[in-house]
Amino acid sequence: MKEQLKIILGIDPGYGSCGYGIIKKDDKFPDVLKWGCIKTTPKTGEPQDRLLVIFQKIEELIINYGPTSMSIEKLFFSRNTTTALQVSEAKGVILLAAAKHQIPVFEYTPKQVKLAITGSGNADKKQMQMMITRILHLTEIPTPDDAADGLSLALCHMNWIRDLR
Repeated sequence: MKEQLKIILGIDPGYGSCGYGIIKKDDKFPDVLKWGCIKTTPKTGEPQDRLLVIFQKIEELIINYGPTSMSIEKLFFSRNTTTALQVSEAKGVILLAAAKHQIPVFEYTPKQVKLAITGSGNADKKQMQMMITRILHLTEIPTPDDAADGLSLALCHMNWIRDLR
């Protein structure tokens, strides 16, 4: 029996740089559809304007690629309260976009993602990037780092789905 097509949108939430990666999985192998970053700066406008940009770009990805699920990094408390609040606000508009389009969302800690990709919850960024490149049969390491993190989150969820069967 043929496995149902799965399109996973992985998101590394951020306020200034929100990384994403979209992979498609049918049968056995994942294919990369797109990766990149949503960038906002103070020049983008007031905080609400920056959050609107993030929401609109995520919604555009949802409409264009039709993900069947979204995986997003589970936030943890940071020493920098301002940054933590901004990232939480960005995550909120991302979750809103998912809810609007009825896409189930799955959260993973950085340690869970590292474990799913490299087999070690203590892998460094370089190890993660090398494994993503190998697993997805890419010719070069995905950049910027936030986009690579988005792909990692999508792959983590793909592995989680596989492990449930």
